[in-house]
Amino acid sequence: MNYKLLTGSILALLTIETLTAQEQENQKSLYIKGNALFAPIGILNIGIEKQIKPKYTLQGDIFISPWKSFAGHKLQIYSASIEGRYYFKEAFKHWYIGANIGLSAFNLQKWNYWSGTYVTNEGEFLDSSNLYQKGFSIMLGVTGGYQFQLSDRWNLDVYATIGTSQGFYKGYDSTTGKRYDGTDGVNRSGEIIPYRGGIMISYKLK
Repeated sequence: MNYKLLTGSILALLTIETLTAQEQENQKSLYIKGNALFAPIGILNIGIEKQIKPKYTLQGDIFISPWKSFAGHKLQIYSASIEGRYYFKEAFKHWYIGANIGLSAFNLQKWNYWSGTYVTNEGEFLDSSNLYQKGFSIMLGVTGGYQFQLSDRWNLDVYATIGTSQGFYKGYDSTTGKRYDGTDGVNRSGEIIPYRGGIMISYKLK
């Protein structure tokens, strides 16, 4: 047996395999994106999506709503999330599903406090529109979406996420600055809600 020939063949195969792996690594795409749905009202939602396998990507994004008052209601939200995605065809093309985990800090007025009357534990009646909540939440959910290819470098990503949101907050009366919820601790609430979504315009960096 010609050991030199065998050794040379093995080395050649290893070299080809290494080069192929490096080429595949270099071909993994990276997109930067921004949410066109929220931008017109001054809310920033941007992210980066990185391909890790032919059908798998990893996305990180931030959501910033700086509004101390929006249409007369507090709407300050600062959140970040990480999401793993699986594309049924190939990365960045067409239908996909994903698993998302996020963390947010907020100072806002929940929609069900926009009007009406709130009754405290002591039996005091308060105007709900003066009440707001301040705290943080942990979110875990499932994402579904579709990416349209607009050109070689531009994509349109339409998506929504639904899941559990576990909130930890304190309630305040804006007219007095005092707690309205009659407790010294932190309130906790949990609910199944849609907590992410929009239309992301994506640009391919590589």
